[in-house]
Amino acid sequence: TNVWPGYEPLYLAAEREDWRGELNIRLVEYPSATEVIRAFRNHTLEAAALTLDEVLTLREAGIPLKVVAVLDVSAGADVILAKPDIQRFTDLKGRRIGVESTALGAYILTRALQENHMSLADVEVVHLDVSAHLRAFRAGVVDAVATFEPVKTKLKGVGARELFNSREIPGEIVDVLVVHAETLGRDRRRLRAMLAGWFRALDYMQRQPMAAARFTARRLKMTPQNVVASYEGIELPDVAENLRLLEQHLPNTLARLQDTLVDAGLLRERQPIDDLLDSTLIRR
Repeated sequence: TNVWPGYEPLYLAAEREDWRGELNIRLVEYPSATEVIRAFRNHTLEAAALTLDEVLTLREAGIPLKVVAVLDVSAGADVILAKPDIQRFTDLKGRRIGVESTALGAYILTRALQENHMSLADVEVVHLDVSAHLRAFRAGVVDAVATFEPVKTKLKGVGARELFNSREIPGEIVDVLVVHAETLGRDRRRLRAMLAGWFRALDYMQRQPMAAARFTARRLKMTPQNVVASYEGIELPDVAENLRLLEQHLPNTLARLQDTLVDAGLLRERQPIDDLLDSTLIRR
């Protein structure tokens, strides 16, 4: 994974479950989604937490993969933040916007521009890994950034103004667990155990929100109160909602998302996507 509150239940599960023995499940954290994608493509990782648009990018690159679970849906946690003197999104015309060099970074900026009747020609895109967003913003290298938690909270702490968030494009930014097709065939037992731990962690977060937040706060270098607040913009689907999303909602979402990415020039052409979703690990 990269650093993102929506993936933190994995780390909470690893803390509470014994995954190190026979299961031998190891979590690897990277500074950015770009590095996660690279590691997955190189088979350094057998599974990865990615956004749906990143999944489509990998599919276009010819990587055989399967989406086996929905981890979270962004409902306000992905944002475009600007300097305090920038009042409206349309005031970003001619300004420098820091964006991670991933499909997600390009996607949220493209959608924000579309929603405000603007285009990429209206702004100057500065490619920055998310780990550099706070530093670049404070140094004045950029006027705005397309970013997400926990950087969102840190930027707001230095006066950044929110101009756009994922609540304005509901259901479009979805984080999923992706595995290589061969891994799904070979390691079903371990993958099922990992997902069982994930759902138990979600249950623990509901029953003991502050205890879970204290654990996550140490990892994300945030206060427990800010951790709890960050989840107000993130939906974490349970087993029943996962099945509904994988089997009913996401096929249409994927098709619409692919159309948007192709139309925006973020994908070259449409690919077959009917076989991407696999709910069998959850539907026992």
